[in-house]
Amino acid sequence: MLKYLLVLSIMFTPMMADAAKKKKKEEPVVHLTDSQIYEELKKLALVFEVARENFVEEADEKKMLEAAMNGMLGALDPHSSYLSADDFKEFSEKSHGEFGGLGIQITSDRGAVRVISPIDDTPADKAGIKAGDYITHIDGEQVFDLTLNQAVKKMKGRPGTKVKLTVISDDGEPKEMTLKRAIIKVESVKSSEKMLADADPEDKETPRVGYIRISDFGATTARDLKKALEKLEKKDVLGYVLDVRNNPGGYLTAAIDVSDAFLDAGEIVSTRGKEKTDIERVHAKAGDLANGKPVVVLINHGSASASEIVAGALQDNGRAIIMGSQSFGKGSVQQQKPLGDGTAIHITIARYYTPSGRSIQNEGITPDVEVLQSKIEVIEKKESMYSEASFKNSLKNDKSKKKDKKKSDKDDSDADEDTPFAELSDEEKDARDYQLQRALGMVIAMGKMQSRGYVVADALDAETETVEETTEN
Repeated sequence: MLKYLLVLSIMFTPMMADAAKKKKKEEPVVHLTDSQIYEELKKLALVFEVARENFVEEADEKKMLEAAMNGMLGALDPHSSYLSADDFKEFSEKSHGEFGGLGIQITSDRGAVRVISPIDDTPADKAGIKAGDYITHIDGEQVFDLTLNQAVKKMKGRPGTKVKLTVISDDGEPKEMTLKRAIIKVESVKSSEKMLADADPEDKETPRVGYIRISDFGATTARDLKKALEKLEKKDVLGYVLDVRNNPGGYLTAAIDVSDAFLDAGEIVSTRGKEKTDIERVHAKAGDLANGKPVVVLINHGSASASEIVAGALQDNGRAIIMGSQSFGKGSVQQQKPLGDGTAIHITIARYYTPSGRSIQNEGITPDVEVLQSKIEVIEKKESMYSEASFKNSLKNDKSKKKDKKKSDKDDSDADEDTPFAELSDEEKDARDYQLQRALGMVIAMGKMQSRGYVVADALDAETETVEETTEN
């Protein structure tokens, strides 16, 4: 236990120094002259030579030089790094939808490895790893001496082989878990019709909502989303829930195309580089593929980067209501700069801003309606024994429809609360997903208001409560 306390101390002690460093970071950069840069580069070469000649064991020159380049780029921000030929190849393969490993997106956080998000239906997701978790050890080796790329390499391997991780969650308790590596096939977009958990699926008048889950923003995301919307529009759904919870991001172009699918006009995002004049603005093209139907976007702490672009664009344009919890807050854009020999630099080139000019960096998207993941406890029967209908001589409703008593009498708590979440059916998972149930309810409310001629934004007045968070799954 002592070693874990030491690990936590190493992880969180730098946080106490952040306030002291903040003022220093805000001071203007003092640039070196060309001659000073030349002298420092000479010193770097001298350090390399002295270290190589005097180190007690035979030095690995390539490893030393790659570490120097990684350290140089890592000093800029957590997302800039040097990509060796193997790293660059793996990065390209991952971007095209299939790669080997655990299915986990990570970042560097003060020397520690922090989880941005697990990818849906992957070993990391099934093991219960969550956004915000810290990975402290990989196969018993602590990660504080490793670069981010080195940590990624240690978690990758031949499909079917195992890797042991030590993970620390919000409760501070370290957990050891063994995961089996697999080929990660990213199905970027999933879609279906959904209804509220207590609705009668056999009733044709039960409102149906189009549910679209985007797990990451890859090369095929925009195309797959278009197909999903076309399919759901043929079923005449009432509106849409766009779920980007635990979506770590991806291609900027994919985020723009996804936003454009729901917008008929307006700015989507602007990117701003180093120079004041280095500003690019992207606007939506005419044509809302959802035909103006109500949209709710679900976000949480694991929604990052491209997910935040979509949420910010639809929020600022008044096209959707954002529900869930505060997003991750990654408001920077990275690009790969090939060096001509198979290697590359992965470097931050710009910040992105929402249409209203908000920078998401370190802040994230604030939901219009905060809904923290919680457990539902039903304390009221759907139909009461005491009502007008219970009186002996009450008047009958001449337009009443027969109800399926089997459905209405069914206990709302059929799903065993002790059953592991991963073993539940899709319907049972939906019923336990409090954020999803609230989002479906919001879409249905907005759809009904829209059909009656009300302004959809007025539905926000009906959603003012903040729910206390409890452990889910």
